[in-house]
Amino acid sequence: MLSQADPMFQHMIGAVRLERSAYEAVERDKKATGQAAYIVVATSLVAGAVSWLTTGEGGNGLVDSIIALIGWALYAQLAYLLGTKLFPAKETKADWGEVARTLGFANTPRFLILLAVIPGISGLVRSVVELWVLVATIVALQSALDCSTGRAIAIGIAAWLAQFLIFVIALVFIANAV
Repeated sequence: MLSQADPMFQHMIGAVRLERSAYEAVERDKKATGQAAYIVVATSLVAGAVSWLTTGEGGNGLVDSIIALIGWALYAQLAYLLGTKLFPAKETKADWGEVARTLGFANTPRFLILLAVIPGISGLVRSVVELWVLVATIVALQSALDCSTGRAIAIGIAAWLAQFLIFVIALVFIANAV
């Protein structure tokens, strides 16, 4: 059993259980920003290792982790701007750190991708884990932005679309520069 002295793991368990109270606690804990970044990097490394074990193609762990970290920070920034500037709820007083922390902890279910190494259920595991992270992201946005489920879904989709567009534009510039 986890001790009371280890709040990070308690918050991670609460995040996996989709407990809004865990996301609210992470939102308030300014020291949890580094923990959220750790979760993002660690889950990307786990996903890469599982991919390598199941397909023989794992990518580059360090590069994948850096991309995951940049993607997390960018998505948090976009969700923050959309949730506080374009679609603010009346009671929204969030800052970027609150959004980033909750979204980082929403990645905790990605550790369960380890189960994808079990032959025959890899696709199912990946689908369930991604759906779980999607729902956790909505709970995280609700907590950080103090908004309804519908508003959290709209902000999440809008932030994802904006991030996708930014990555496509960046790839076009990189491809043209090479």
